[in-house]
Formats: sequence, C-alpha cells, structure tokens
Amino acid sequence: MSAITIQKGAAVDLRQTAELLNEIIAIGGSTAMTNPMSREDLEGWLMADPDKSNWHVALTEDGTLLGFQWIGPWGDLPPEACAIGTFVKAGRTGLGIGTKLFDASVKAADALGYTWMDAEIRADNSGGLAYYQSRGFEDYRTLRDVPLDDGTFVQKICKRYDL
Repeated sequence: MSAITIQKGAAVDLRQTAELLNEIIAIGGSTAMTNPMSREDLEGWLMADPDKSNWHVALTEDGTLLGFQWIGPWGDLPPEACAIGTFVKAGRTGLGIGTKLFDASVKAADALGYTWMDAEIRADNSGGLAYYQSRGFEDYRTLRDVPLDDGTFVQKICKRYDL
C-alpha cells in the first residue's frame, strides 16, 4: 500500500467523505446510520462546532480518501467526554488506517480539553468492537433496543477510553 497521510478534515474532503460513508451505509451492519448523507449533511455534522469537535481524514498519495474519524459532543455525554466515530473504506480495514486516525484524534481530544472518549458500537459490528477494544476502550454500558432510522432495533455496546 502507498503512504497514508492523516490530516485535519476540511470542506474540500466532504465529497469523498460522503461517498465513502454512503458506501458503508449501503452495505449495512457496521453503522447505526441507515440513510445516505449529502455533502451538506456531513458539513453540518463534521464541521458544526470547531471549538468542540474535530475530524481527520486518511488520504493516499494521490488524494484518495481511505477513511475518516470524528470526535465531538454527542447525546447525553458530559462535557468532559467526546464521542468518536470511525469510518474506513470498505475492503481497506485492517491496514492501519484506523490506528493512524486514532492517534490524531487522541491528540485533538486532549487539545480540546476532553478527558475521555465514548464509542457506541452496534453489538453486531464485530469489526468495530474489535477495533475499539484494540485501542484500549473498555465496555461501560449497553444500550438495548436502540431504534435506527429504518425502524430496525439494535443493541449498542458503549466503550470508554480515558485520555
């Protein structure tokens, strides 16, 4: 594999980010998202509050997006905690992309003043559970019967990582 560059996400990355995420959503089973997201939807999520959130992209030498990771406030988390979401191009997992993104996100979370991260992973997403476990996240609660936009109910495992 060619060299991977990690950099802070920007507006120029939103088109490729939407394409990557929508491919993952279409495949199903590894994200709680069930509806495709537009570039504008992603901009509203990923770039909503730069004082409390951050996102990084993983790019090849030719600028092809391989993945992205976001941290920021979410749901009922306390102010000292940020949520984290990781998305790697289908067929490209297990190649170190998530590790490089996570290293950048840990630094960003610390700089934003967070003391811990929360990852909510679908219980049927064995790859996601293994990824966060391998980063040092520990289970701290289970959410049962979480409704998705398509009406499906899933269980989520919440994992915590102390910075």
